[in-house]
Amino acid sequence: MKNKSGHGWLELILGLGLIVLGIWMIAKPDSALGVLAYLYGFGALVSGISDIALYVRLERRVGFAPGMTLVSGILSLLVGIAFLAFPQAGQLSLTLLFPVWFIAHCVSRLGSLDILRLWGGSTAYYLTLILGVLGFILGIVMLFNPLLSILSISAFAAVYLIATGAASVYLGICWLRKQNA
Repeated sequence: MKNKSGHGWLELILGLGLIVLGIWMIAKPDSALGVLAYLYGFGALVSGISDIALYVRLERRVGFAPGMTLVSGILSLLVGIAFLAFPQAGQLSLTLLFPVWFIAHCVSRLGSLDILRLWGGSTAYYLTLILGVLGFILGIVMLFNPLLSILSISAFAAVYLIATGAASVYLGICWLRKQNA
């Protein structure tokens, strides 16, 4: 059997990166928007690669989950490239693109719940379900209320990134354990 622990390591690294990013946003909220374009650009690239890697694992399945995972991965890659290439435009568009990316990522995770339950067990399933629904709602609220998005993007994003990062670390460890068992 082929060792596919690469996705577990990628998920683990993504989770640690999200936790660090969330903690940084709490510590430096005043300078967050200026640096967010670069950090989210990098985070979106890593998230996009992770989602595309998950799609490769799911490609034999039919239904909504594999296609949405690929779309989320491509969208994340595009957002990451845009934020890294044009940081000033990234700062301005952050209040619109960030909620769209938030929603796409949450829908992708919700669409992959059956695989997450298989690899991570019930804890990973319910943790991802709760974070996915909360993140989806938060993304919708930020999308339809740009002022709220501008005023609270650092606080909302920091808490969500730390929680999502913790879930990714847990899931990465579960995948690595399962592969090594």
